[in-house]
Amino acid sequence: MKEYIYPQNLKATSNIWMWSLRDFVILIISTLISVLAVVHAKTLMPGVATLVFAFLAMRFDEDTVIDFIKTATKYFITSQQYYEWR
Repeated sequence: MKEYIYPQNLKATSNIWMWSLRDFVILIISTLISVLAVVHAKTLMPGVATLVFAFLAMRFDEDTVIDFIKTATKYFITSQQYYEWR
């Protein structure tokens, strides 16, 4: 078996800038649809949805922004915190 140095013996996911490859393809396609919607229908809603998706799909150290929001919501809102005072 060959041992590769980069990236993690070729087992890491492929990323383009701050997005995974799948998210980047979705962004490109939705950007094209948004441009067509602005030109033909004069509406900015698909562009806004594309920008929101781009923000939520950003990756920082293998975690996306949406993963961070889910974890923060679970920690602060939905799960019970246990404190023991002594």
